[in-house]
Amino acid sequence: MTESIVKKVITTELAPKAIGPYSAGIEAGEFVFTSGQLGLDPASGDLVAGGVEAETQQALTNLKNVLEAGGSGLERVVKTTVFLRDIADFAKMNAVYATFFTSQPPARSAFQVGALPKGAAVEIEAVALKK
Repeated sequence: MTESIVKKVITTELAPKAIGPYSAGIEAGEFVFTSGQLGLDPASGDLVAGGVEAETQQALTNLKNVLEAGGSGLERVVKTTVFLRDIADFAKMNAVYATFFTSQPPARSAFQVGALPKGAAVEIEAVALKK
């Protein structure tokens, strides 16, 4: 017998509202998939000040909050994708990223892209196992 996988939309007040027709995260089977998280303040919806380091800090905090709302957490992340406005910011982003993934870091890809929503410097998405 084939078991159907149900998907469930993840929402949380601790991460910014979606700025388009998508969900912040989806629970599906034993996985949580997040949309890309920008360095947006959840209360104001504005990018945090301070450049790529501050945006990375906020994006990963938002990511953490979406994962936790979906029954997972940063320690359960198996893959991230990082999108950078400027690949020259990689080392700055990486220094902050390393503070969030201190043990058994997930697989990761990082790319420079032409532009990000709201003029952001960084966007980060993840796939994680549920608890």
